[in-house]
Amino acid sequence: MTAFSEVIRVSAVDRRNFLRTAGGLGAFALLTACGDGGPTNTTTPAATPTTTAPPSTTTAVPPDWDTLKSRLKGPLARPGQPGYDAARPFNTALTKTSPAAVAQVRGVEDVQTCIDMARRSHIPIAARSGGHSYAGYSCPDRALVVDLRSLSSVEVRDDGIAEIGAGARLADVYSALAAKGRCLPAGTCPTVGIAGLALGGGLGVLTRKFGLTADHLVSARIVTADGVARTASADGDADLHWALRGGGGGNFGIVTSFEFSTEAAPAQLTVFHVEFAAGSAAEVLGAWQDWIAEAPAELWANCVVEGGSPPKARVSGCYVGASARANTMLTQFARRTGARVADRNVRTMNYLAAMRHFAGSSGRTGFVASSRVLEKRMNEPGTLAALVNDRPDMDLLFDPLGGAVSTVDARETAFPHRAALATVQVYADTEAGQHRSAASQVDRAQRDIAEQVGRGAYVNYIDPAQRDWPQAYYGNNLNRLRQVANLYDPDGVFAFAQGLRTR
Repeated sequence: MTAFSEVIRVSAVDRRNFLRTAGGLGAFALLTACGDGGPTNTTTPAATPTTTAPPSTTTAVPPDWDTLKSRLKGPLARPGQPGYDAARPFNTALTKTSPAAVAQVRGVEDVQTCIDMARRSHIPIAARSGGHSYAGYSCPDRALVVDLRSLSSVEVRDDGIAEIGAGARLADVYSALAAKGRCLPAGTCPTVGIAGLALGGGLGVLTRKFGLTADHLVSARIVTADGVARTASADGDADLHWALRGGGGGNFGIVTSFEFSTEAAPAQLTVFHVEFAAGSAAEVLGAWQDWIAEAPAELWANCVVEGGSPPKARVSGCYVGASARANTMLTQFARRTGARVADRNVRTMNYLAAMRHFAGSSGRTGFVASSRVLEKRMNEPGTLAALVNDRPDMDLLFDPLGGAVSTVDARETAFPHRAALATVQVYADTEAGQHRSAASQVDRAQRDIAEQVGRGAYVNYIDPAQRDWPQAYYGNNLNRLRQVANLYDPDGVFAFAQGLRTR
């Protein structure tokens, strides 16, 4: 028997093994505060992020990079200069892009300066937080990249409100919160930036107990297209505050900092990992969807169908509470599947140790992915498991919703998937040379999944090939989101191919 700590030790696992163990969790979401987009009419995801210079009511002024550099407190890097390559996307399968410049901003004024130039020069602009954008949209061609990594402070006030810079990484967020006895439901990858995760919703192993990351957003400091620094909250710019809670990165401006409400850190978390015998994926997946729908909010458990001949299934997650109750539920689930358990490991630990336990490798890797949302139960789970038969490079990752997520009305925030059972991510390892082939396979799989479970999708797993992306990502909140985007960005400074800003 392999110890669970050895299965997912950060220094030992690659990104795919981490995903197989901990699921997508929103951890590898669109991790930019601004700038996700891509073609909407292709049959496979584009290898290079595409951007369109924003329309404007004024005549474009050629960008003056020397003047911009002199006005910034932080450095500005052009191609070939120090700091330029540091803004590369996490995904190594993407074609290498050539931004016009990378501004390593030091505060709100630097962000305002960058937006002012983009508006006047009609050049694309994209913000970079963690750089984990699935399609690399935080580093597009010919754009001004606003690098937010220096805005990474994390402070926890006595009232439990956490003030977090948009460039903060989750590892630092969790450490600072734990030191104060607090927690925030969010993703697991330690190098993911808080901004893109929260703006798209934010899923993780505590989601069912405490809700989305976006559900805890009290306020956001954001610079909009007019260069104005605003504080969006329930008491001011309320429509913008609503939109920032699930409306996706890149649509409304560049967020520089957040205020989040936090929860008391659980004294004890039980983490677990159960592997089932090869060939039983259909039975495990079918039993999982009924089991997790009935489970208490304290339980989060994903189901990963690992591609192969035949596919294998595993269930991993955590329970907010003691191991005795978790063990009882796992035993009941195993009996429900009728499948042989190949390995089972259960451990208890405190909040910070659990977050570190689920953390995956932070090294760059190549992949292509897409998603759907389970709006209804799977009538034929075996047909979905069969999608990765004989495909050892592809997995299906089912991450549960429900619990606290479902207690919020779908109109209360921009995140529309409140009644859904789970998200499912189609994930394939690949590198640049095989990107097109892998993307085609992923696209076919997500379309087959949509026919069975519904056409919703998760914006933080943004996919340029998703033809129905506006309705899939935003559902019945789409029209209101577009109204907010048009209000705060009338000239389309932040317009992009999969953006809410209409032309």
